[in-house]
Amino acid sequence: MRTVAVAVAGGISIVACVGAGCAQAAEIRMLVSNAVKTSLEILAPEFERAAEHKLAITFGAASELKTEIDKGVAFDVAILTPAVIDALTKDGKASAAGRADIAHAPFGLAVRKGASKPDIGTVEGFKQALLKANSIAYVEAGAGSPYFKSLLERLGIADQVRPKLKPQPTSNPAAKAVANGEAELGITAISEILPYAGAEVAGPLPAEIQFYSVSVAANSKVGEAARAVLRFLTTPAAAAVLKAKGLEPG
Repeated sequence: MRTVAVAVAGGISIVACVGAGCAQAAEIRMLVSNAVKTSLEILAPEFERAAEHKLAITFGAASELKTEIDKGVAFDVAILTPAVIDALTKDGKASAAGRADIAHAPFGLAVRKGASKPDIGTVEGFKQALLKANSIAYVEAGAGSPYFKSLLERLGIADQVRPKLKPQPTSNPAAKAVANGEAELGITAISEILPYAGAEVAGPLPAEIQFYSVSVAANSKVGEAARAVLRFLTTPAAAAVLKAKGLEPG
C-alpha cells in the first residue's frame, strides 16, 4: 500500500490514524466516518473473533467527531478526513507516521427506488439532472458538503440550484431523505446510498468532477492491538468487503 500524506486531487480524503500515546488494550476505541460504516459493521465482528480484542466504535461525520476529540474524547484509531487528521496531528493528538490507503469512496447521486434515473455519465448530464430536480439532499456537516457547493459554482449553476438544496443533519443522511421521499435526489458517497432499500444509485459522478473520500490507516506510537486493526483493514478479505459496500479498495 502506498503512503499518502495529502488529500486526493479534486476532493477531500477520509484518513485513518491512531491517537498519539495510545497503549495496547483489549478494547480498541475507534472513531469512524459514516462513509465506511457499513463496511466496519461487517469487518468489526470478524476482527474481534480473529484477534480476541473488542472494538468500541463511534460512527459519525468527521467534523462532529473532531469536535468530540477536542472536548477530550479518547480514541485509539480514527478514520476521518485528512483536514481533521492534520489538525489532530498538529495538536499532538494523532500520529503523522505510516498512512496507507484502505479505500476510496466515490460520490454518486441517489434516487428513490423505482424512479427514473438521470443519465449523469457526463458533466453536462449531471448538470441537467441537478437543474431539472425539484429537490436535492446533502449532509451539511458531511465531508462532501464544501466540495459540492464549490462544484455548483464551478459548473455555473449555483444560483439556479441553491433554492432546491435540502441540507440534512447527520442523523438523516441524504440517501435516507431520498428513500423517505423528502428529496428527489441526494448527493453523497455511494457507500452511504447502498444501505437504504428505498434508494438507488443513479450513478457515480463523472470522472472529471468526481469527489473521492479515502480511508487511510496510520500509526507510530500505538500498541499492538491497535496496529492489528490497521493490518486487518488492509487485507484482501477486508478489501472484498469494502468493495461490496461501494468503496474502491486502495
